[in-house]
Parts: sequence; structure tokens; C-alpha cells
Amino acid sequence: MNSRADLKPEETWPGRYRQLPVNIRGLGPYVLTIFILLVAGCGGGDYQSGLDAYNRGDYSVALREWRPLAGLGEARAQNNLGIMYLEGHGVPIDYDEAIKYFRLSANQGEARAQNNLGLMFLEGRGVPVNYVEAMRFFLSAADQGETLAQNNLGFMYENGLGVPIDADEAVLWYRRAITQEGGQKLAYNNLGMMYLNGKGVPVDHSEALRLFRLAAEQGEAVAQNNLGFMYGAGLGVPEDNIEAVRWYRLAADQGEASAQNNLGMAHLNGTGVARDYAEALMLFRLSADQGEAMAQHNLGFMYENGLGTPSDDVQAVNWYRLSAGAGSVVAQKNLGRMYFQGKGVPIDNLRAYAWLNLAAIGGDSDAVEQRATVEQSMNAAQVAEAQVLSTEIFERIQAGNFVQGE
Repeated sequence: MNSRADLKPEETWPGRYRQLPVNIRGLGPYVLTIFILLVAGCGGGDYQSGLDAYNRGDYSVALREWRPLAGLGEARAQNNLGIMYLEGHGVPIDYDEAIKYFRLSANQGEARAQNNLGLMFLEGRGVPVNYVEAMRFFLSAADQGETLAQNNLGFMYENGLGVPIDADEAVLWYRRAITQEGGQKLAYNNLGMMYLNGKGVPVDHSEALRLFRLAAEQGEAVAQNNLGFMYGAGLGVPEDNIEAVRWYRLAADQGEASAQNNLGMAHLNGTGVARDYAEALMLFRLSADQGEAMAQHNLGFMYENGLGTPSDDVQAVNWYRLSAGAGSVVAQKNLGRMYFQGKGVPIDNLRAYAWLNLAAIGGDSDAVEQRATVEQSMNAAQVAEAQVLSTEIFERIQAGNFVQGE
């Protein structure tokens, strides 16, 4: 139970959408961000002056040029003001103002504003989450050929948000987003995920690889991470850890959390790059600070085993707890073990059992054995109490209100 073999750093699988994690092969969440892009429409005069100013970061000039135009009903300027209030560029972040300007623009048929308004409803920014409204605005924009909205519709159908899950319809919208001029790089990545997992299409690793590459070569960080994963796992291409590291690094340099974790794993294990515990620790921390549960677990692993840092069981428990509270099964197992062994925390068989029970339910066979070991030190009443605690923790994790310190 206390052997090093009980501990294993956790790898990240390919990903898509940060706010809505989905498990791949039961291992971990995959991530992707749907971007809100500034419309770069044609035109001149004050509008173009504002666009030039925005692109060079001179937001006060952009505001000065666009406010009068927005007041006169210029739809592009209204959309762009909405983005400035959404992102806090030259003004305080104000979701109400962002929605106001997006609505003004969307009501005139501006497709980018319709997409942006759909995103506000999808993510619940300034309005309650409303998937039906999000779908309505995405459809309006998608019917005008807006590729971002077409990608977003694919995401909604794939995940059953506002509509029943329909992988075939998701594939249709992802494909539509990439077949227009320029192609939507996020849709290339998402369609690649469908081929990787056989959702709406047969499993085809070569096609997944091709699609990830098309997005990665356009600079899409999530696709770069996924392409690295394909090389590291030898899916659709001969295994090549050096090439995997190259793509992980490109994505990590853009701040992609999954790639930072994966690159940390490469440095930890010496795969495709020299083993370097200090570099692994730094990369895990960068990823963990963005809320990446697997990296949080891996930081706990580093602290517990004194890799790249002095051994510190208290820090290990803190990171395991963060990861466990985010749903990481391996972190739940290791946190339970720490409670049983009294490492970094006082011995607490109730909490040990509760966390190991969660990991066992999550499919970890080692946790099943460890739970049985803990149970031998408990009476029937204590086991029943621990099972209640395990259920309470699970429900709080599912509701997104787990409180650290459990």
C-alpha cells in the first residue's frame, strides 16, 4: 500500500473544450476554447482607424472611433464594442454592456455578433445559461456561413446541449465549418476528435492525424497538443516521442494547459527529451495553476517523492486534494492513501475509505484493494459513515461546489 508503485503521474489525453470537460477512454478531461474573434470586415474611414488601433492595442482610440459609429447603428462597431466590454479592453469588464452591444448588432443580422451572443448564453456570462437560446443564435449565424457558429453547433449536437446528442449532426456541422474558404481551425480539431473516438464516423486514426495537423499548422494550440499525443501514442503514425515533444512545446508555449502537463510528463520520464525533474515541476505548476486536474495530481506526485523539489507531504496532500475535488480518480486514490498512512495529514480512516471508495467506483482496481485494506481497520458503523461521506463528497464534486479541506 505504501510502495512507490501505488503512485503514477497522470497523462493528458487529447482535448477540446475547457469549460465542458468530457472523458476520453475514462482517463481525463479534454479541452478546447471556442474563440470570440474581432470581426475584421472591410470598410474604411473611422471604422478602419478603430480596427487598426485595436490591433495595435490602442484601445482608447478604438473606442473613440467606434462609439459614434455604434450609436449610428454600425453593426460591426456594435459587435466590436461588445467584445471590448467582454474582454475589458479599454473599459472595465461589463457583461451587461457586452450583451447590449451584441444584441444591437445581432438584431441587424451581423453573424459574428449572433455567434458571440450565443456564446454568452452557452457560458452564462451576463445571462443565465440557456442552451436553447445559444442554439438559436448559433443557427442564425451558421446559416449565414459563419464558421465559428457552425463549429459551435457541432459542439452543441455532440454534447447534447439544448438538443439531443446527435454525433451525425455534429459531424455535419464540423465538416461544414471546414469546407468553406479558409476552414475553421477549431472545427478541424473537433472533427479530428470525432475520427479519433469513432463518433458519427468510423474510427480512423490517419484521418484524425490529418485533421489535427491542419489545425496545428494554423497555430491552434489544442490541436498541436493533440498532434503531439498522436505521435507519442503511435496513432495513425509511427511512434515518435521527439516529434510529440515538438508539438507539445509549441502548444505549451501558447499556454495550453494540457500540453504543459504532457510536456512535463516527457521531462519526468525522459521520453523524447532529457529527463529533467525541475523542468517537469515547473511545467506541472504552470498547468496546475490553470486548473488542469491531471497536472495538480502530478505536482502532488512530485512533492511526495521529492522530484525536483524537497519532499513535502503537506504540499502533496494539498495538490492531490485539488485534483481529487476536480474528479481525478488517481488523485482520489492517492489522497485516500495519504489519509490512511497519515502522510501530510493525521490518520483518518473515514476519509481514507471515502476517497478510496470514490476512486474504486471510478474504475481504479488498485483503489478497490486499498479500500479493502482500510476496511479491515474499521467497524461496520464506521464503514457506513464513510460511505455516507463518500456520497456527500461525490455529490459536491458533481455539483461543482466541492470545498477544499474535506
